[in-house]
This record gives sequence, structure tokens and C-alpha cells, in this order.
Amino acid sequence: MLPVLLIVAGLLPGCGGGSGTTVNPPAQAVAEAPATFIPGSFAAINRERLLNIGAEPGQWLTEGRDFGKSHFSPLDQVNQDNIRELGFAWEYRTDTHRGMEANPIVMDGVLYTSGTTGRVYALNAVTGEEIWAFNPESDGQVNRYTCCDEVNRGVAVWDGMVYVGSLDGRLFGLNAETGAVIWEVDTLIYKDRAYTSSGAPEVAGDVVVIGNAGADYDARGYISAYNLKTGGLQWRFFTVPRDPALGQEHPELEMALETWDPDSRWDVGGGGTAWNAMVYDPVLNLLYVGTGNSALFNWHERSPSGGDNLFLCSILAIDPDTGRLVWHYQEVPRESWDYTATQPFILTDMDFDGETRQVIMQAPKAGFFYILDRATGELLSADPYVPVNWALGIDMETGKPEINPAVDYVYGGPPIFVEPSGMGGHAWNPMALSPNTGLVYIPSIEGGAMSYDTTDGHVYRPKQGNNGNSILFGDMMTMNPDLMQDPVRSFLQDVQEAGKAQSRAALKAFDPATGETVWEVENEGWWDRAGVLATAGGLVFQGTDSGYLRIYHESTGELLHEIFIGSSIIAAPVSYRVDDVQYIAFLTGWGGGGWFAPHPTSAVIRYGNQGRIIALKLGGGDVPVPELLSEIDPIPKPPVANTASADLIAEGQQLFSRSCAICHANTDYGLTPDLRRMDAATHEGFLGIVLYGARRFRGMPQWDDVLNEDQANAIHAYLTDLGWRAYAAQQNDESFETAPDNTTGH
Repeated sequence: MLPVLLIVAGLLPGCGGGSGTTVNPPAQAVAEAPATFIPGSFAAINRERLLNIGAEPGQWLTEGRDFGKSHFSPLDQVNQDNIRELGFAWEYRTDTHRGMEANPIVMDGVLYTSGTTGRVYALNAVTGEEIWAFNPESDGQVNRYTCCDEVNRGVAVWDGMVYVGSLDGRLFGLNAETGAVIWEVDTLIYKDRAYTSSGAPEVAGDVVVIGNAGADYDARGYISAYNLKTGGLQWRFFTVPRDPALGQEHPELEMALETWDPDSRWDVGGGGTAWNAMVYDPVLNLLYVGTGNSALFNWHERSPSGGDNLFLCSILAIDPDTGRLVWHYQEVPRESWDYTATQPFILTDMDFDGETRQVIMQAPKAGFFYILDRATGELLSADPYVPVNWALGIDMETGKPEINPAVDYVYGGPPIFVEPSGMGGHAWNPMALSPNTGLVYIPSIEGGAMSYDTTDGHVYRPKQGNNGNSILFGDMMTMNPDLMQDPVRSFLQDVQEAGKAQSRAALKAFDPATGETVWEVENEGWWDRAGVLATAGGLVFQGTDSGYLRIYHESTGELLHEIFIGSSIIAAPVSYRVDDVQYIAFLTGWGGGGWFAPHPTSAVIRYGNQGRIIALKLGGGDVPVPELLSEIDPIPKPPVANTASADLIAEGQQLFSRSCAICHANTDYGLTPDLRRMDAATHEGFLGIVLYGARRFRGMPQWDDVLNEDQANAIHAYLTDLGWRAYAAQQNDESFETAPDNTTGH
């Protein structure tokens, strides 16, 4: 029997500073509510209120509104009939210029949200006026370990407190009325490894829980639970085991250890970081945690004798009172392709074979839409929502996938093509579930990747990328194959000829009861995949990288309206009501989506990347658009001679790939300086900047603990050569294309 949906559960460097600026709306867009509106209370939320959110349709109490995080608003004042009347209510500028990914929490007239590196803003939800702002003043050195920009995905709010994690791994408990720090703890226990924190904390019973990121580097995943009022550590759960010679910290790891080679590459950390997906079920008193990818990626080297490698890419159900595991489900055994189970969860109730089941659903990177009984972990459904080839199918009796041998790669072996790519069928951007239609609206990605391993054994590099393979995805799959050497060149050519090189993104309306896509709308490019809001007004909202907020018909996908914002949107909107006025609010700010320079259609190229918090309402005016940027100057003639040997330049490119390319895309538009354009002073001071912190005040970390002077000189030689080649191509009016830096081996 197919299931039937019943009800939603729960009835990088150079970051700007400053606490933020409120931009007053034009006269015609002033909110109808009086500007003197004063919030009635601050964070007056408890278990009873969360369980009875159905009685408060105007509140947005968690990242996804309800405890099930459906990203659905029951408000219908804004609807299909009047959507074209939606206009500007207010705007708040954060004075930051990096990715903004959080979902605001709105209760009792106060909007709480986070921004770059873990800043927090408490705003009047009617006027946008700042009540308070908090800056954690994160250590700039942590920039070195951020795979995907200096982002933060939100706050947790509970009983007069606001909780936020900073990029450098500290967890703060703030006074919800004043923003004052009540307590602060350092959650990172391994100081010799590359950890960051970018996910929202989760309040689970009597504790607040936070994870971390860093599996692409050398992290060993864990989550930590702290007392809500004091910040005292209550328990810690590790997601992968460690070297058996050291013993394991809790009994679940002994079970996990049986799925690893005793001689695994423990030095690299193992991965499994819990950097995003967490949701607490107050009915069952269970905390659900999604774990991340492996470290190393190459399974044959990571765990030479085989094994599933628990708890990589898994859903864990944990008792928040004790920190003990209740059940687990591994989505991708022997994870080898940068797959994660860290995409947002939704809790709901569904009917299976005439029985109502309490379920957890997820559309993770690996491309199957999973539905599990959230009390027991039993797999109930697993249907692909994007093209998948890493698994030939999933055994519904055992819950285990049949791994496709064609996607296995080893050192010295041929490249492989795997779908989805490491970008995933779905990234961190929230999906939404509507009880009106029974559909889940997924910001999906379709596209594959090439993987191969050119290194005979992996040399562990502390606090650096430790993939253990090379990967091509996204635009890399469409580059000129002649830039590569065989066998990669010929394999890439075959992929292109087979029509598999192009990636695409689409908003998909997916029916979890049938496993079918009901409708989809293709986005402008594979990079364009913002989070989603669904409402009882029959609407589905999604922003675009090109600077629009688009609103679709919930049943057909028809574009009903679009509003030009002038800023890139990758976060999901929220909706709330104050004084009988419904608002739609969202954050803007490009970055953190798995790519390192804006694409040609991005609003960043024309209007910059000012962080903004914007609210709309019926009867509002036009949304103010940032000023147009000036034209980018041509690449100047490099002020130093290009005299280095080919071998030194090649060495520099490999070193740049390992340590620098994650931030420096070296394009006309990006978040960091284009190093093809270095002036004479930068060339002269290169060693001081790279090794000794001459520009730490501007957010450029120092690298003297990773690179020596000879290595820094090799990087300088590569960048000098890159500048000369780009300049020559420009002078000859030629296109300039190089092999992606990540193809040189990790």
C-alpha cells in the first residue's frame, strides 16, 4: 500500500563589521501598525506553547515554525488572489557581505535571526527597528577551515534565551530581551583539527545541542548537549569511533567500530560531522541528528578491509536526557562520494497500510526521499527524487542499498561517474511540507560528478583538505577536456558526449505518498536553489540568486508573481502575523552554497552582496534595490616578471589547490580578492601576508603553521603565472580557461 499524508506533526575573509543599519521604508510602504509597536514579551516559549502552535497561526517558533519544522504557515491573508499586492514593509541591513542562510524565528512581535559568523539580530517584527544586535567576534583564523563561507543557519529560542553558535565553535546563551551574554562555552575539544560551527543549535528537552563541521578536512564528528540556563556540559555523543588502542568514549562506538577496519585511517578523523540537521520531537522525547560525509572520501584507503563505517551519513535518534542512542539508520554505507544526511528533516504523521505512523522524512544528498518511523527507525519508503546511480535500489526489508560497482573508485583505477554529485540532490536549503496538498517542495539539484584517485596513499595534512580523491562537478563537467590528461580527458569527453555533463536545479513538488514528482520549475542554473516556504494561501515562495522572490501556485507550479529584490537569496522565507497583518520575511546574501564565485546571472555582480533582512506585506511599496556597482576594471599587466620554472609553478598550483582555492576563486566577481590582479605592494609583501598575518586585520589568516617559505614562494610563482596568462588572453581577446584547482589531487 502506498502511504497517504495525514497531518503535519506539532498541530569567508573580508567580512564586514558593525551591528547593522535599519533602512526606513518609503512613505507609501510604512506598515499600517503604529511605529510605536512594542513587543509584549521576549522568547516566552516553552514545551506547552510549542505543542499547541496550532492555536497561534501567526507565530514562527522554530527554524521551520513548528516542532516538525514543516516550513508551512497556516496564514492565508496573502493568497493566490492578492499576491500581486505584496510589497515592501521594512528592511534591515547587516553591514556584512557574506552568505546569509538562517530562517528567522518570530514570536510576540520580535524577529530573531543570525548572520555571518554567528551574529544575532533581534528586530521589531513590524518596523524592522533594531532591538539589539550581538557579534561573537570570531577568531579570523577559522576562515581557513570553512568549506562553504562564513555562514550561520540560525538561532534557537527558549524560555527567555537565544542560543547561537559562532563560526569558531563557541556556543552562546543570550538574554532574549537585551542580547547580553548569560553564558558562553567552547564546544570544540580538538584544537589541532579543522572544526567550525555553522548550524543552528537545537533545544531538546532540558538541553541545547550543537554539532560542528569539518569532515572535508580532518574532523571527527560529535554533538554536545549543554544545560539551558548554565551552559554546563550534560553529555557528548561521537558519531564515528576512534583508534581502538585509545578505547571508545561510549558503548555505541563499540558497535560502530565493528563496521570499520581496526587499521583504518584514524589519523584523518573519520568525518561524520553533524553540521546542520537536528530536530527534537517533544512527543517522543527524541532528538534526531543527521551525520555527514567521510574523511577520507576514498573508502578503500579509509577502511581497507571494508565495512559500512557507522555512523557516517546516518540518521541518529538520541534520548536527550541521557545522550544514549535509541536507533540509527545509515543512508549510505561505506560513503565515498561526499554524501551527507545533514539536510533538513520534517516530522509528520502519515498513513501506511491503514495505520497512522509518526514519521521523519528527509531528502538528503544521496537522492532518495526517505521516510522512517520516527519511534523505531523502520524504513517505510525510499523513492528517488533526482537521478541516482550510486545505488541500484534499496532493499525495503533490510533498509540497505545495493551499491553500484560502477561507481567504485580506487587508486590508479579509471575515473567514475556518480549521480548525484557531492552537491547532492538537495543541499542545506530547507524544503517545505504543505498539509493542504500533501506535497513536499524540494529545492533540488540534478547532476553528476567524476571522481578518481591519483595518489598512492594519502599523506595526512593537519587542518587541511583531506579528500583522498579528486572530483569534478557543476561547471567543471562542461570544461574543455583537453585541459586534462588521460584517462580523465577521455572519460570527461565520454560523459559530455553522453549528455551527462550538465547540471540543473529545479523546485520540485514531490508527493511522498506516491514517490512521484507532481510538478517542477527549472531554475536559472544549478547554483540557484534557495530554501522554500509554503502557506495556506495556496502559495510556494522561493528566492533566486538573480535577486527575485518568486511565488508559485501550490498545485500547478504556475508562476503567480515575482518581486525584484536586487540581492541574492539562498535562505528560506518565513511568514508571521502581528496586529492582523501577515508578513513574509527573508534574508539575502550570497555565499555558502558550495561554489566560490558568483555566476553570470547573480545579483551580486550588479548590486553587490549587502546582507539584508527584508519583510513584505500586502499594500507595501516597491522594494528598494541596492546601488549598481561600477564596471570591473580590466586585468592589469602584472608588475613582476614571470620567471619561475614550470615545475615550481605546478608545485604552486597544487599547494594553492590544497590551502587557498577554497576561498580564492580568482574571478572578476567573488567574495575574496582576485589574486590575478595583485599590485606591486602585494607581490612584494606576499610572504608576510600569507605566512605572518600582515592582513589578518582584513580577515586573511596566516599560514605559517601549514606552509613554509619555499611553499609560499611556489604559490606566488603559480599566481604570477596565472596573472600573466589571464592578461595575455585578455589582450588577445581570447577566452581564458584553466583546469579547476581541485583536480590536482587531494
